[in-house]
Amino acid sequence: MTEKFKKVSFMELCIYIILYLVTGFIMNSIGIYFEIVRFENWWQIITCYALYMVPVSILIKEYSFFNQYCYGLLAVGVLELCGYTFQTSYVYQNNILSQLFTPYNVTLAMTLFFAIYFPLGNMLVSYICKKITPQKKLLQ
Repeated sequence: MTEKFKKVSFMELCIYIILYLVTGFIMNSIGIYFEIVRFENWWQIITCYALYMVPVSILIKEYSFFNQYCYGLLAVGVLELCGYTFQTSYVYQNNILSQLFTPYNVTLAMTLFFAIYFPLGNMLVSYICKKITPQKKLLQ
């Protein structure tokens, strides 16, 4: 397991952290603006997105898109369940997700949605790394 972390360059790790933190702040802001859900504390964005989701992404990045999504379901499911159980995440009453899926299914809907972050995040980090890393040109 630690071998996967050793393979990640400092630059790649920084890209993961920046990408996931920006995503976390945007998603929390959207949740607040549309009164869907929010973190109770701003610093939870750091703990959830940078300290939890980044390591999970690194651990599963070598798997297929589908398998990354499946592992993401487990990782996000645990995160969502803990957030609502310990009341560190707040669900606005009568929000659009509650209206679409019923209040009992909000956690499931959130889990199904946020699990896609792992394969998409890994794809985006890989793309960014390839674009900013100088490519060696072959002699012709």
